[in-house]
Amino acid sequence: MKRIQLFEFEDLTWFPSNIRGYLTNLIVVFHKVMGTKEILVNLISNIKKTHSFSTIVDIGSGSGGVMPDVITSYNNQYKEDQIDLMLTDLYPSKSIVDYINNANPDTIRYLETSLNATDIDQAPKGLKTILNCFHHIPPEQAKALLQSAQDNKQPLLIYEIAENKIPLILWWLLLPVSLSIVATIALVLTVFVRPLRFGQLVFTYCIPIVPLCFAWDAQSSIVRMYTFKDIEEMIGETKTDDYEWTIKQAKKKNGKNVGYYILGLPK
Repeated sequence: MKRIQLFEFEDLTWFPSNIRGYLTNLIVVFHKVMGTKEILVNLISNIKKTHSFSTIVDIGSGSGGVMPDVITSYNNQYKEDQIDLMLTDLYPSKSIVDYINNANPDTIRYLETSLNATDIDQAPKGLKTILNCFHHIPPEQAKALLQSAQDNKQPLLIYEIAENKIPLILWWLLLPVSLSIVATIALVLTVFVRPLRFGQLVFTYCIPIVPLCFAWDAQSSIVRMYTFKDIEEMIGETKTDDYEWTIKQAKKKNGKNVGYYILGLPK
């Protein structure tokens, strides 16, 4: 397996929840810049053609992620086929839960209780989505998650915004430069965070904890990404004839690749 198990700050149990929220806020902005909303709306509409569901259960939502925008865009485009969204997280922040639930229509809700990504069979019914956080899950647990979706005939869409293609030795050699670049990007992305709280400004520009942690997590996530071969190996050992897996690069309408997706659907 090419993937290596480095740490990310947002995975650490002792990591302050407010800083974790500031990091996920930046990830949301980055998704918007990369245009992943368009990709996900198209994926969901294609899935709906062959599989019926009225709810999406997003796992590992953090501060909300890109899914609220995705569902709003989808529902605006397909007014006769509306979808509800349930956001979930292992460490749900009360302030974020309250903000999401108060600021959005009833079609978008945030589950107040903790939900582990590996407990997919315990999640509410609907299409399960795991967006840009599958790489956080260690191999044995990731394999168990995929098998759980297959065994329980749960529809599952996993999306990662990047691919693990760079040779590891080159990743290490370029790390000092890449960390500096990503930290600088974090300074720029912060001004587009909504809602932009005072704490995010303080820990970005006065005490630069957020850009430094964001830079490490972003670079660490690249080598934590599962390659197509890694995923095929995990699926291959338990594959059945009544469940279909698809692993493909994700493309925008202009043909540009932006990460990849794994789609599991019961036949």
